[in-house]
Amino acid sequence: MSQNEIDDLLKALSTGEIDAQEIQTSKQERKVKSYDFKRASKFAKDQIKTLNIIYDNYARIITNFLTGYLRTLVQVDVVSVEALPYGDFSNSVSNPVILGIIDFAPLTGSIIFEIEPNVSYALVDRILGGRGSSLERVREFTEIELAIIERIMMQMLNLMREPWENVLSIRPRLDKIETNAQFAQIVAQNETVALITLSARVGDVDGMINICIPHLVVEPIVSKMSTKFWFSSVEKEATVEMKESIENRIENTMVPVRAILGKTSISVNEFVELQQGDVLPLDTGINDDMEVRVGDLLKFYAVPGVKKNKVAIKISRVLKKED
Repeated sequence: MSQNEIDDLLKALSTGEIDAQEIQTSKQERKVKSYDFKRASKFAKDQIKTLNIIYDNYARIITNFLTGYLRTLVQVDVVSVEALPYGDFSNSVSNPVILGIIDFAPLTGSIIFEIEPNVSYALVDRILGGRGSSLERVREFTEIELAIIERIMMQMLNLMREPWENVLSIRPRLDKIETNAQFAQIVAQNETVALITLSARVGDVDGMINICIPHLVVEPIVSKMSTKFWFSSVEKEATVEMKESIENRIENTMVPVRAILGKTSISVNEFVELQQGDVLPLDTGINDDMEVRVGDLLKFYAVPGVKKNKVAIKISRVLKKED
């Protein structure tokens, strides 16, 4: 409180306009909060934060996967993570819809992976060679469309393992796909679930992907679903075996190396009229060093030659970073 407010309060007390009993009562009233036992949340705020971290990582992973898989711009972001009764989620789903019933092994029970129809249609259209557009009128999914969506969903579920690795090594498996929410009753209507809502943009089509995780499924590992446990797991130093494995992979990685004799420019007409025996003058001299590129980066200069009856080059200069 400011000094003026304190002075006004003391003045009101001295004149009898208010008394200490009223002040105490008003303070007590402000502390009272209503609580609905029918909608009791079993997820603590710390556990909700952990789920937010997990699926924020997952959103980035499937963004990269879908962008490469569909050869189009895809953006997936976490919109919200909230705890609510399963009945609220079930009643909000409109038919037809894609509901994947997922076995969340090694945990007991199932979760739901929902993809909204407009996003599902866009995925199918893009895989079949279209531009990734959605349908103007929502209709039932065909058997071929469901088979394509099932394949995509299985690949997306495999990518869910990595974000969960710091909490538990999960093995999610697609049991079945339902297109009617009434046939996807995995828990009681009043059971608390965590609903992770992801916004998905496939080309010009926007939609939602929802992941519904019942509290009963993750109850055995709730002690691990805390930000303290999460960050302590993330900050563990890599073991010697992991470092050696990374070094071996880097050492055995294949990179393309190109030696460029020289360059020239000709017109399209000259190119069309080229015949066997024609000579093209290059922009390099006979005694000049050749450029050697690793990938697209200029890393060495070399001179041409022959070794064991094979055309070869000899490195004459290494290009330093500062060069």
